[in-house]
Amino acid sequence: MTQCAGYPATVVFSDPIFGKRSLATSMELKEQLKRMIIDELNIEDVAPHDIQDEEPLFGKKLGLDSIDAVEIVFQVEKTFGVAIKDMKEGRPALQSIHTLAAFIEKRLSR
Repeated sequence: MTQCAGYPATVVFSDPIFGKRSLATSMELKEQLKRMIIDELNIEDVAPHDIQDEEPLFGKKLGLDSIDAVEIVFQVEKTFGVAIKDMKEGRPALQSIHTLAAFIEKRLSR
């Protein structure tokens, strides 16, 4: 991850369509995560703007469960090339869009 004065942080990730590296701001990453969750988990009647960055992913609003967590872990690895290895990593990373984006950014900055 890179940070330039006055500009948002950027993150590099694998592009599943083109198979190459792309550049995105933290805001774009969060938007992509929201779209990925909605699309891949077939969540109806929810738009990306309906999901707040700090809102818990699991609970009443989205109705996600442990099966959905497995799918999110799979999609994160497929889309961004970042593996969530176990519950110790997964539990804090999957708390919200914000925590998931931070986890991805941290892993990609290594």
